[in-house]
Amino acid sequence: MQPRHLLTRIQRHLRLTGTSPSTFGRCVVGDPRFVHDLRNGREPRIATERRIHAWLDAQEEMAR
Repeated sequence: MQPRHLLTRIQRHLRLTGTSPSTFGRCVVGDPRFVHDLRNGREPRIATERRIHAWLDAQEEMAR
C-alpha cells in the first residue's frame, strides 16, 4: 500500500470516530506525532504500515 492511502484511511477513521490524531498515533504505534508526521511527508516502514492497516481492518470489523 502507499503511504497516501494509509493517511487517507487514518483520516477517515479519525473523522468517523472523533479520535484525535495524537491519540490515534499514541494508541496504535506509540507515537503521538505519527499522523502529523504522515501529513508532512513521513513514510512509515512497511511493517508499521501493515500493522496499522490490520488494526484499522479489525476496528472496521468490530464496527459492523
